[in-house]
Amino acid sequence: MGGYGDVQMIDENGIRMDGRTAGDIRPVLINAGIIPVADGSAEVIWGNNHVVAAVYGPMEAHPRKIQKQDRAVLDVRYNMAPFSTTDRIRPGFNRRSREISKVTAEALESVVLTELYPRSKIRVEIEVLTAEAGTRCAGITAASVALADAGIPMTDMVISVASGKINGVVVCDLNKEEDNYGEADLPMGVCANSGELVFLQMDGDLSPEEFQVAWDYNMGAIAPVHEIMIEALKRSNGGDE
Repeated sequence: MGGYGDVQMIDENGIRMDGRTAGDIRPVLINAGIIPVADGSAEVIWGNNHVVAAVYGPMEAHPRKIQKQDRAVLDVRYNMAPFSTTDRIRPGFNRRSREISKVTAEALESVVLTELYPRSKIRVEIEVLTAEAGTRCAGITAASVALADAGIPMTDMVISVASGKINGVVVCDLNKEEDNYGEADLPMGVCANSGELVFLQMDGDLSPEEFQVAWDYNMGAIAPVHEIMIEALKRSNGGDE
């Protein structure tokens, strides 16, 4: 959040720089089963974000000290490729990738039936190939599809969207310029069927009324993205639901 008010990102007619209205999300394309050597996989192209997720396991958890006697360990690793942004990123994990890995694991643990696999590990690898704001949201969504593609039992699927405020106007699904120069953003992770909130962060300032508008925009984006996820899984399974 840059908060530079002199950068005009929405005009007097409510049209944003990329042609969307305040409540529109960016185009979303999802494919499942794209990595043959993984137990489950998915790619999410959300606007100009391109994120790939792969799932391996359940497998025996090593080293033994990380094992949990009553459930599986969900080992999530989020990483941005060095070429994913205009500024080259140093390879390897940093503080941001570790933080996003942690919150992603916590969001997914709320729906994965880890108790079915005691003393085991489910590994989730998330790789950002191209970044254009909202990569953690695209990563959570891709990981949810990859887990379903792997046949991991889940109570629901998690979808993540980030709305925010630009030039004093609350808008849905921030793009790169809006994320860089806007005044606030509110990424959320929501269970598609139950509507349960499993992930929420906030950067910047929103009034209670603005927070409610951003909340409603995020909630409104869940159903259409969920339909795209389901269609991707049907294609991966040869048309069977």
